[in-house]
Amino acid sequence: MRVLIPLPDRDFDTTEVAVPWRALTDAGHEVTFATERGDVVPACDPLLLTGVLFGQLGARPDAIAAYRQLEDAPEFRSPISWDTLDVTAFDGLLLPGGHAPGMRQYLGSVVLQRQVATFWTTGRPVAAICHGVLVLARSIDPNTGRSVLAGKRTTCLPKYMERGAFTLTGWRRGRYYRTYPEYVQDEVIAALDSPEQFVRGPRTTSARGTADDDAPAFVLRDGRYVSARWPGDAYLFAKTFAGMLAAEVQT
Repeated sequence: MRVLIPLPDRDFDTTEVAVPWRALTDAGHEVTFATERGDVVPACDPLLLTGVLFGQLGARPDAIAAYRQLEDAPEFRSPISWDTLDVTAFDGLLLPGGHAPGMRQYLGSVVLQRQVATFWTTGRPVAAICHGVLVLARSIDPNTGRSVLAGKRTTCLPKYMERGAFTLTGWRRGRYYRTYPEYVQDEVIAALDSPEQFVRGPRTTSARGTADDDAPAFVLRDGRYVSARWPGDAYLFAKTFAGMLAAEVQT
């Protein structure tokens, strides 16, 4: 099946892109990347490769290894543009996150939001993690005039995580962890029909799921939509989405 992953030109989260890409391609799916103009090879947030603070708070070695493989992948090196792609030609849509300044190109694009809203109306599987949920919250369903997420249960980057990371690193990195003045969780909740549709998930600060251990991870599925909170959920998130795509093949 064909899966679309839109990206900004720079600053996306290493883990939230590379881990799902590896899982999807290993499962036999064809992944297509798209950037705003399709004229540059995208790049992840460089601090996640070296460590945000004293070599810490970056991507784990396994995710970095997957990213190094991704850098050489033809589909990654030749993205298509957001405005020229035919979203209805894809079987699944995955929206990764990231918090560094370059993400605003992707999170705030009206062109991308229109494309996402069009794909949403197809009823095909959609996955969003961390800040990627903001793209859905900002995408307006042409039939209702409301966010496509309005009637869905969802998670996203929890406020306590965003606030904690900013508090820990603000003295050195400024507003690096605060992509927007409003917290991701608050904006996502505002897009829903009811605050009760938001599910924060178990409280965690450091434990991450791995390829072999899903215990620390959390994802939330509502029909053909699955969401996750942060890079620590990436393996379970990718596994769940791959399973949703496999189920579509069988129907």
